[in-house]
Amino acid sequence: MTTTTRPDRPTPASHRLVLGAAAVTTGLMAGTFYAFSCAVMPALGRSDDRTFIAVMRDINDVIENPVFFAGFFGALLLTAVAAWQHRRSPGPRGWIVAALVVYAVAFLLTSGVNVPLNNALADAGDPARLADPAAVRDRFEDAWNAWNTVRALLCTAALALLLRAPYAGARRSGPAQEPAYLASAAGSRASR
Repeated sequence: MTTTTRPDRPTPASHRLVLGAAAVTTGLMAGTFYAFSCAVMPALGRSDDRTFIAVMRDINDVIENPVFFAGFFGALLLTAVAAWQHRRSPGPRGWIVAALVVYAVAFLLTSGVNVPLNNALADAGDPARLADPAAVRDRFEDAWNAWNTVRALLCTAALALLLRAPYAGARRSGPAQEPAYLASAAGSRASR
């Protein structure tokens, strides 16, 4: 038996809670990547090569913690749950699915581009003993910064889509429409 959600039926509290949590975790990830783009990496860019490598390695080491992972994985999982919960709500569903796709791309970029760059930086060895720290930095910095900016923009777009979702399909304010049964009765009277 298939049922659909009526547009005038209120959204269950659990659906609103999950959608809100998806927006919060997505916003936290957008903010994390944004902070790297506009503050952390420009500040590190002023450092000498060995300092840049040492600090970036430390950042990559400490960011792997439960708080970061709660946001990073939570945004993906909560958005997926919200999409499933709204599967019969044609208005919000499209916005949430779009947010899920956009965030998934950011998630895959992080896993497939930024993390391998972080690993290559770690595998280069002790910054104090590197023969050519400038070459190690050159292989890392520009690519990492470019892809971090992309994932910051993607997470911001996913957040905007999630924030739009609750308003999709909402009743527009304006002149009330006459119910169809009254309109047909008026039409039949006019034809008499």
